[in-house]
Amino acid sequence: MANTNAKKVRSTETELKDKLVAINRVTKVTKGGRNFSFSAIVVVGDEKNIVGHGLGKANEVTEAITKGIDSAKKNLISVPVINGTIPHEQNGKFGGARVFMRPASHGTGVIAGGAMRAVFESVGITDVLAKSKGSSNPHNVVKATLNALEQLRDAYTIADHRGVELNKVFNG
Repeated sequence: MANTNAKKVRSTETELKDKLVAINRVTKVTKGGRNFSFSAIVVVGDEKNIVGHGLGKANEVTEAITKGIDSAKKNLISVPVINGTIPHEQNGKFGGARVFMRPASHGTGVIAGGAMRAVFESVGITDVLAKSKGSSNPHNVVKATLNALEQLRDAYTIADHRGVELNKVFNG
């Protein structure tokens, strides 16, 4: 269910902060012994409504994280954030992961699990209630969260899309 309202954002290199969500060590057993490699999932954002995620794989942890950051900078999206929260309730899904998020009043904080929390903090959302259902795989939870954030629309976007004034959106 792709949404055309989410804007892909070009990497502007304006103070993107990265958060490491998960590192996975993978072992390949060969004739010569065990070969270890690492995969890292990283979320980057400017804490002003731009966020992206990336996956990096390498033989060293630091290289995997660096590759993940580079990948995340190529997948940035813009998210409508209004007074530190989201504009409306939203569901998202990816694979077996299902997420639900609801706007919260000021002072509530980010009520969310690990992978979702990293995405919310990177995008600059300070007050939200969120629940992860189904799979707890961090890769799928991050992608489901970003799927839900892509579907968010604010009143200005809806008014522009309908071709009406902003007050008509609320008054019907």
